[in-house]
Amino acid sequence: MKIILASNSPRRRELLAGLNIDFQVKVLKGIDESYPADLPVDDVAAYISKNKAAAYKNILSPDELVITADTIVVLGDRVLGKPASPKEASEMLHALSGQTHKVITGVCLTTCEQQRTFSVTSEVSFKHLTDDEIDYYIRNYLPFDKAGAYGIQEWIGYVGVTGLMGSYFNVMGLPVQRIYQELVDMIGWEKLIHGDKALP
Repeated sequence: MKIILASNSPRRRELLAGLNIDFQVKVLKGIDESYPADLPVDDVAAYISKNKAAAYKNILSPDELVITADTIVVLGDRVLGKPASPKEASEMLHALSGQTHKVITGVCLTTCEQQRTFSVTSEVSFKHLTDDEIDYYIRNYLPFDKAGAYGIQEWIGYVGVTGLMGSYFNVMGLPVQRIYQELVDMIGWEKLIHGDKALP
């Protein structure tokens, strides 16, 4: 089974590579990432990941499996996506400052024969961030490609995160432990790890 990661994110590539499995990256442009306004926030990431998978469904070969994913930050009942400007990034980080929020990554594993969709939730607590800390982070790390305007693996995570409940890798953007287990269930351990060299 050839595994395809449908993501341009260097963090997701790095995380999936950490499982020591062979995969390739294939990204289709123009996929709709919107969701119904009345959708419960806990279901948003899984919904988007399944929408992304639908774009690949008709171009998959029988020996291919595509991984689609979406990560959101949830503060209360508010979904924080990727900031469109430094001002919006600053507003998000000020909102997260001194609070505990959820990071939810939805994942969809799709083949011609089957599909599995799930989401993994982690809770992250921030200290009270100063204006100078927020401005410094935005100016130097340009977090405009990150949900909630931050990357836990960057400077802001080192100085600001006071607590984490759940998977650290999930907060980075891919719950690799859960993905590994789902792939083992779908493909089998030998074929996942050894690929074409797997014993018959």
